[in-house]
Amino acid sequence: MSKIVFDIETVGEDFDTYDPATQELLLKNAKTDEEKQAIKDGLGLSPVSGKIVAIAMLDVASDEGIVFFQSTDGTKGKFREGKGEYIVCSEKEILENFWDKISDCSQFITYNGRGFDCPYIMMRSASLKIKPTKDLMPYRYDARAHVDLYDQLTCYGAMRRHFSLHMVSQAFGIKSPKEDGISGAMVGDLFRDQRTTDIARYCLRDVRATKDVYLRWEKYIKVTKQGFSRR
Repeated sequence: MSKIVFDIETVGEDFDTYDPATQELLLKNAKTDEEKQAIKDGLGLSPVSGKIVAIAMLDVASDEGIVFFQSTDGTKGKFREGKGEYIVCSEKEILENFWDKISDCSQFITYNGRGFDCPYIMMRSASLKIKPTKDLMPYRYDARAHVDLYDQLTCYGAMRRHFSLHMVSQAFGIKSPKEDGISGAMVGDLFRDQRTTDIARYCLRDVRATKDVYLRWEKYIKVTKQGFSRR
């Protein structure tokens, strides 16, 4: 059974499509136009106001990656680049493919998966009536099933200063997914501009960086029952 790294990219629904009561609720604490725009721009951060536009998955042993991602016009297709396969499909199909792939892995690895990716996937799956095939939120303090590197590297939040995957990658001398000029904050604009393939490539770069951070953690930081891990 394989070890799988995964990551998601999300965008918000169009604010104007919400009914007046929902719009009022979303903006009730905003006092300025800038604050209102920030709320509209952040709709993709919640699974009740956003959707998944890409999920990238990477097998740690083989370094083979796959990305399921949406197009803006509903078209479908697939292509390959090096060790990455890209499959264009709907959000429902993205999630169905994810659950199929993750079902028989022995361990999955994320960066802040407990705080974002996993609950988001679960909520969007429930919204689309898709049954999960695996527990994405097992016991937090046992990394045998789920290694959330954000938890591990901050000692489950004990470290007061938290840091992003980009910062960790730089500290470890690993290529950051942002080095090619795209960040997660740009995903909404890229989706609106129909640059969905750029989103998919960025998502796969994210999981490759996460895999490299995982290997560094496993070799130099991970603690086992027998003591500190050694190679």
